[in-house]
Amino acid sequence: MPQTAPKPSPPQQRVSGRPEGCGGATPLRCTAHDVPDSVARHHEHSVSPHQCCSAVVQAIAAPVATVWSVVRRFDQPQVYKRFVKSCNVLDGDGDVGTLREVRVISGLPAVTSRERLEILDDERHVLSFRVVGGEHRLNNYRSVTTLHPAPTPPSASPAEEHTVVVESYVVDIPAGNTRDDTRVFVDTIVRLNLRSLARTAENLAKSGGAPA
Repeated sequence: MPQTAPKPSPPQQRVSGRPEGCGGATPLRCTAHDVPDSVARHHEHSVSPHQCCSAVVQAIAAPVATVWSVVRRFDQPQVYKRFVKSCNVLDGDGDVGTLREVRVISGLPAVTSRERLEILDDERHVLSFRVVGGEHRLNNYRSVTTLHPAPTPPSASPAEEHTVVVESYVVDIPAGNTRDDTRVFVDTIVRLNLRSLARTAENLAKSGGAPA
């Protein structure tokens, strides 16, 4: 039976993640708000005065299982991350501890990034990785991505399943940049990646397929 095509994803919203009083020496907590209790703890980051954090939320007109099938492939980030040119797994088999090296497209202030998978929870749909090396300016970058079911919008078919993706991060502020400069730059990258994820997952949902 032919499936009803999902409605296009609505735009993302940025979750407030600005710590107060960042002039002190004690690490502070950066908390993403409006996140389901079951995943909220994953979006709490310890932020030092020389770091910033933020989070972006994306609604996707596809089931959680479909979106997760794309996100969990730590060995194939280029499936939806359009700034990634290629990915090479250096160590591991895709489980926690796997180390990958990604090469980014030209035009960005980076060449390569070595990243270690820190969380891969297939039950709760949580993935986290940390940047541990490479040629780039985003030192001590750590990202956490969570997925959870979303209510079906009134304009959509009751049979359609929807997902909300939350991606948060913490990163050092590069020398010569401000906290706001860094947040705007990284938010833009994350936002574009999540838009691409939405398109990829929605196309998979329509075709009934899975990423290669």
